[in-house]
Amino acid sequence: MKTRSFLRTLLAVAATAALPAHAQTEIQWWHSMTGGLNDWVTGLANGFNASQKDYKVVPTYKGSYDESMTATIAAFRAGNAPHIVQIYEVGTATMMSAKGAIVPVGKVLSDAGYKFDPKAYIPAVVGYYTAPSGQMLSFPLNSSTTVLNYNKDLFKKAGLDPNKPPQTWPELALAAAKLKASGIACPFTTSWQSWTQLESFSTWHNTLFATQNNGFGGTSARLAFNSPLHVRHIENLANMSKQGLFQYRGRGNKADASFHSGECAMATASSSTYASIKKNAKFDFGIAPLPYYPDVAGTPQNTVIGGASLWVMSGKPAAQYKGVAAFFNYLQNAEIQAKSHQETGYLPITLASFALTEKSGFYKANPGTDTAVNQMIRKTTDKSRGVRLGNFNQIRAIVDEELELVWAGKKTPKEGLDEAVKRGNEQLERFEKANKG
Repeated sequence: MKTRSFLRTLLAVAATAALPAHAQTEIQWWHSMTGGLNDWVTGLANGFNASQKDYKVVPTYKGSYDESMTATIAAFRAGNAPHIVQIYEVGTATMMSAKGAIVPVGKVLSDAGYKFDPKAYIPAVVGYYTAPSGQMLSFPLNSSTTVLNYNKDLFKKAGLDPNKPPQTWPELALAAAKLKASGIACPFTTSWQSWTQLESFSTWHNTLFATQNNGFGGTSARLAFNSPLHVRHIENLANMSKQGLFQYRGRGNKADASFHSGECAMATASSSTYASIKKNAKFDFGIAPLPYYPDVAGTPQNTVIGGASLWVMSGKPAAQYKGVAAFFNYLQNAEIQAKSHQETGYLPITLASFALTEKSGFYKANPGTDTAVNQMIRKTTDKSRGVRLGNFNQIRAIVDEELELVWAGKKTPKEGLDEAVKRGNEQLERFEKANKG
């Protein structure tokens, strides 16, 4: 009897071993995160993969945001696009206009039976990536906004209160003068000058950057950042530049390094610089809201979104979209969002993850880390929802060129802004023409 029982057991084991292994469905995810942020993205994929057995998300670095977007377009035309691609906010209008190339994230989630509640998200975040119909088009993975970083040690040296950063632009200019007088060669600088000094500046002051509610109303939008308020601000920065109070350190995020090293005392930058500053800075630093002009009605409102979102490419089997939906549903988890926010400095995209972070005591232990969220959780207006324009990357390059001429004293602020608007509108006209019908 024992022999027969043993044989039956062997046969059962053999039969089980002969069964084919469960095949996981691979989900390809292209992204543009490097360094520690690449580790973060890999961690998100690994966490999801470990949480279930049906799907495997495979993250792949595809170069900078520009390079990744170009590679995605080429791959789609060749019929081998990834399931998910990370696209920076500047490319949102372009992705929206790519008819037939993408599947709205809201549809992907609902088709798979997952709930999407726009009220659960920070309004300025979900509003930016949502169509007029209310359909969420892409998933906001790494959303950031503009903040003012400042060096508390240099503030003390200049006789400034390290716990009272400037709240307004006039206060910032006075602080910069005291910093210079104390021997600081670079009192103030800025990264992403179009984003911080014109785009976020506009929404923060509830003022249009472009017509058609900053492009949300349609492709006939035209630039409006040469208003008296915008000219006044750039004039003030130009005067600060002449006095050595403001130093332009280059395009993109090149100025970040000048703050991280302790050379520049104040810098307007992305909230996502938090993790890098905390890791590399050898000084005590603070995070404050973007300065504003107190005499402008309705100020401050809310700053503009930055960062990137995840877009789902079309042409994949329905079964694979279920895996994409499962991954996004995993990313919506409040604990996952809170952990990402605390690690990176990117915004917690849901109100629940913000509340969870607050409850954990993270903000008290790390003063200023709630600044970006507080700037974004306000109710948005038609003027402050964000800026969503076609050919936006080209427009930013034009703004860089024209402002560089202003900082060099080769153009007046009004001349520079007028020319930037004129040249930028040519880009908008091309985009409108290409997307008619």
